[in-house]
Amino acid sequence: MDALARHFEALYRSFDDPWNVRGAWYERRKRALLLASLGRARYGHALEVGCGSGDMTLALAGRCRRVTAVDVAATAIHRCREHMLANHAQGVEAMALHLPDAWPVVPPGGFDLMVISEMGYYLDDDALARFLAQTRASLRPGAELIACHRRGHFDDRRQPTDALHDRLGALSGATPLFSHTESAFRLDAWAMDFATGQEDQ
Repeated sequence: MDALARHFEALYRSFDDPWNVRGAWYERRKRALLLASLGRARYGHALEVGCGSGDMTLALAGRCRRVTAVDVAATAIHRCREHMLANHAQGVEAMALHLPDAWPVVPPGGFDLMVISEMGYYLDDDALARFLAQTRASLRPGAELIACHRRGHFDDRRQPTDALHDRLGALSGATPLFSHTESAFRLDAWAMDFATGQEDQ
């Protein structure tokens, strides 16, 4: 377990809800905006990275046949599973993985939705490059990629939010669907069209 994983594991062991995801207006509003921004009513198989205790996961389970939810902290994943069980959510697989060093099994053809929320800015330059490559390789043609990250300063940030989203938008085949920027956070979505740029794979 590296320093980042130890940091998040310690947070989840010390606090039931480290970022007040369930109570804070910022978190509830951001989650509602992200969910309202999804272009389809239903999806086949979503990948959620940085799922925490599962509040977004539960909402995605209502829109997706299957959800693969990933977090670096094993305690967060344990709580996510409990949250799914308590709310009778179906089709959710929650797993503790240190992305991008480990990656969930990609379904045949790829995921048709990927949600990256408050996670990408913790990656250093090398890890981010590998994460972006894995992201692109994991999405099927026509999939939606959506990202939402806080824009303010905090001590363990490794990537500026705007630069991070610009890198996501620069993925080969990514076509912008919308961009919403506030002083507090940025929310972007792209459709992944791989009709061109296949040579990059």
